[in-house]
Order: sequence, then structure tokens, then C-alpha cells
Amino acid sequence: MARKVIDEPSEDLVANAKRDRAERRSPFARIALFIRQVVTELSKVVRPTRRELLSYTGVVIVFVVIMMALVYGLDAIWAFAVSWVFGDGSAFLPGS
Repeated sequence: MARKVIDEPSEDLVANAKRDRAERRSPFARIALFIRQVVTELSKVVRPTRRELLSYTGVVIVFVVIMMALVYGLDAIWAFAVSWVFGDGSAFLPGS
């Protein structure tokens, strides 16, 4: 069963945002507030461990290699078929 995770901003963040909204701030103060909120949200990000990162990287590399082989195989089949239909068909025969 999947975990239910509710991504809600923390209460102090909401309270600060409401208070700051009530006060009219200069553009520079609003930019500073935005950057503080971004840093706060980024601190909640769960980063993978080194082992997980290497595992994920390996999975992606294997998947890409398999897809490349599949595309290469389909391309070779289509090239042979086109050469056979429109050409003399000897382009892919052994010994030619």
C-alpha cells in the first residue's frame, strides 16, 4: 500500500507569509522573502544516499543501452527492407 504523504507548508511558513502579505514590502524585501522561502522548502528535500544514486545511475545506463540496441535493430531491419524493396537487395547480403 502506498504511503500517503501530504505536502503542506509548515505552520510558521504560512503564518510568516500571511504577516508579510499584510505588510506592504518593497520589491527587494519581497525578493528576499521569496529566496528565504525557497531555501526553507529546499531543506525539506530528501536526497538519495551514495549507494542509491549509483544504483539509479546503473539502472538508467542499462535502460539506455537496451533502448539503443532496440532502435539499432529496428533501423537495421528497416534499412534491409527498404534496400530490398527499392534497391538490388545486395547491400546487406554477406560476401557483397
